[in-house]
Amino acid sequence: MRKLVLAALLLAFVVVILGAYTRLTDAGLGCPDWPGCYGFLHVPMHDEHVEQAEAAFPERPVEAHKAWNEMIHRYFAGALGLVILAIFLFSLIKRAHHRPLKLPFLLVGLVCFQAMLGMWTVTMNLMPLVVMGHLLGGFTVLSCLFLLLLRLTPYRIPGGDPRLRQMAGFALLGLLIVIGQIALGGWVSANYAALACTELPICETNWLQRLDFPGAYSVVATDNYEFGTHDYDERMTMHIMHRFGALLTFVYLCWFASRLYKAASSSLFRQLAVVLVLVLGLQVALGVGNVVFSLPIAIAVAHNAVGACLLLTMVMINYTLLRKT
Repeated sequence: MRKLVLAALLLAFVVVILGAYTRLTDAGLGCPDWPGCYGFLHVPMHDEHVEQAEAAFPERPVEAHKAWNEMIHRYFAGALGLVILAIFLFSLIKRAHHRPLKLPFLLVGLVCFQAMLGMWTVTMNLMPLVVMGHLLGGFTVLSCLFLLLLRLTPYRIPGGDPRLRQMAGFALLGLLIVIGQIALGGWVSANYAALACTELPICETNWLQRLDFPGAYSVVATDNYEFGTHDYDERMTMHIMHRFGALLTFVYLCWFASRLYKAASSSLFRQLAVVLVLVLGLQVALGVGNVVFSLPIAIAVAHNAVGACLLLTMVMINYTLLRKT
């Protein structure tokens, strides 16, 4: 069971990375239908198949590299769904052996909803709310799998130190801040606002006078959201809020890690505090790199991957404080 969950966790991490790569290479509509691609279960490659595909979708000529990015993401996501279903069935069969059942059941529901979001991403032509929801859903599946892995891992912090119990509330707040920051980043990405500000530390001249919060967090009704529908001021506002969120996240988590390290009576918490600071520092450096180097694919994908690692670190800290001390 534990090996199966670990395999699912690694696969989910790959799916998150592939999803980021698909989004960043503008391949979200590489296949204009769902779950196949131009009516096929694979990317049409032969001339005859390409002609059939372009006749069926004349507004979307076949771009094989984008279509493959999208389909590879779907293949891995489909495999993840099957593994999660296997985990649930195994838990159901072994429920008499005190195997967790609620989390596997929740994961099956999450994967089904993720599949629907994936379908709506295509059928609603990259509506930002759906795209951001799909991103958050992927991070949620990843977190639940990690939580299930922790549930199956036999470890406990001895002593019941009351100082650590007092840190539980701060840990939960830190987790919520990280989730909020991921949502802000998802909104920036879904609205193609990652390059709205190309200067540091905040944005170009007169940014304060150009802030437009109502417009930045509104959904414009249109037939196609590809490449964004918001004007520059709105995208700039999204980007600036993500930067302010990053500053808040950095300051709070550094403070929290320091408090946790000092309060720790176990080497595990000291190690987690150090890991938290290292992952946080790397994430900030990657965010700065996205701006300085104008969003190179490798750094942008790594920014998503390290964001997932930061979330999992906070999940482990919260779980260990609440369940294992």
